[in-house]
Amino acid sequence: MPETPTHPHDRPLLRLDDLTIGFDGETVVDSLSLSIHAGEALALVGESGSGKSVSALGAMNLLPANASVTGRRQLGDTDLASLKKRDWQGLLGSRVGFVFQEPMTSLNPLHTVEKQIGETLRLHQGLSGKAARARARELLVQVKLPRPDELLDAWPHQLSGGQRQRVMIAMAIANEPALLIADEPTTALDVTVQQDILALLRELRERHGMGMLLITHDLNLVRRHADRVCVLYHGREQETGPVERVFRDPESHYTRTLLNAEPEGRPHPIDRAPMLMAARGLQVAFSRPKRLFSRNPPPFVAVQPLDLTLRSGETLGIVGESGSGKTTLAMALLRLTPSEGEIDFAGERLDTLSGKPLRQQRRRIQIVFQDPYGSLSPRLPVARIISEGLCFHYPELDDAEIERRVQATLLEVGLPADCASRYPHEFSGGQRQRIAVARAIILEPELIVLDEPTSALDRTVQKQLVELLRDLQARRGLSYLFISHDLAVVRAMAHRVMVLKDGDVIEEGSTEQVLGAPQTPYTRALVEAAGLVPVTD
Repeated sequence: MPETPTHPHDRPLLRLDDLTIGFDGETVVDSLSLSIHAGEALALVGESGSGKSVSALGAMNLLPANASVTGRRQLGDTDLASLKKRDWQGLLGSRVGFVFQEPMTSLNPLHTVEKQIGETLRLHQGLSGKAARARARELLVQVKLPRPDELLDAWPHQLSGGQRQRVMIAMAIANEPALLIADEPTTALDVTVQQDILALLRELRERHGMGMLLITHDLNLVRRHADRVCVLYHGREQETGPVERVFRDPESHYTRTLLNAEPEGRPHPIDRAPMLMAARGLQVAFSRPKRLFSRNPPPFVAVQPLDLTLRSGETLGIVGESGSGKTTLAMALLRLTPSEGEIDFAGERLDTLSGKPLRQQRRRIQIVFQDPYGSLSPRLPVARIISEGLCFHYPELDDAEIERRVQATLLEVGLPADCASRYPHEFSGGQRQRIAVARAIILEPELIVLDEPTSALDRTVQKQLVELLRDLQARRGLSYLFISHDLAVVRAMAHRVMVLKDGDVIEEGSTEQVLGAPQTPYTRALVEAAGLVPVTD
């Protein structure tokens, strides 16, 4: 049973009693009861598929028509179950703000940042023109976005994942809602910006008495920024209580499993392995748009000239804040972004190749993207997704051999062979990321670029994926370029670490050296924000 919090206000801001949600007769949330008071943060935690997001969406009438929602839902004095469609349009965005998990799919790709923030200001405050732009600029400053005037005119595809997430937060708090529902609000953010954003949300809660429902898989954030926590497993509440009590003395076996799911172990050692990739003087610069009657602005340098090496069987971790150039560096090494400088792969200059010779090299280098939901085609079954690259690079293979390799690869990444005929929407986030890994390794590459592969996954699935990647590396001799803002995962995966800031290398060395005894204030700030304790002099 949920605990009743001690709070100066008798009436909770949000109250859910026996919330039950089902789809086509199948129950996914079973009799959930919780309450949130003004100024309080309640964290809803659990593995992927536990019903966290569905509970929030169901409470706010945002589920599709085939969903059945029963139970009492109360926002202040308002009975949410009795609201008409027009009432919901006035409530969402004004009294209730929502930050969704996937900013790229939540933002309109055809509208600038200013227009998207301005839309909610116009609908709920009647602001337009200069007044709306001024308020939008103020919100971008509040969420710690640099160059706010420039970003107001930017399109979503021009922003990094972390910048897009902060735009979403700016839109959610634009009308100073009484309740903020934040569904994995810091998934795409680096550790220092996570702390800044959640400190900002705490400040808003204290200033405006705003309540917050924080849906997250990051227990470190829950420990630091939530007042109470509710643990879900397969749609059922396991326990609810003050964060300090639940973390110190969990009553549920499942809660103890979550708390013990921190990625652990270290990568397999490598001895005198040959050099696989080397970059010298690598630089990436983007031209800026020219304004009417003005001179051409200087290019934006996303990656300052740098040198990089990677040996066979080695993992190089690339860390840094959002917008530091991590993904841009990886895209340049893969020749997917124009760059200057030399790129040597297995003794051949990638930077001088084009056409067919470059395509032939690409089967030796594969990539696993950050978003397991957006990187797999929803229209193709798993077998087609995994075999697509195989069919392109090896057209001589017959259908029987392709099927054999697909089934063997699925088993290697821990998925049953009979899932080959299913579609991505039928899998959890962790399973989709295993499918993405299978798609990469079926070509038997020598290097895999892993771009934030664990950021959208809960801790228990993160731990499983880290163990899978280390096992694949040991058996296949794979090299990894591992991009992440999660330093606990980097510590468990990487032999060496390179720290980027504003496209420049701040520090690099062995993982133990960089994360255990950082030499620069910037790296030390990253380590401390991640909850890792650096060695002090």
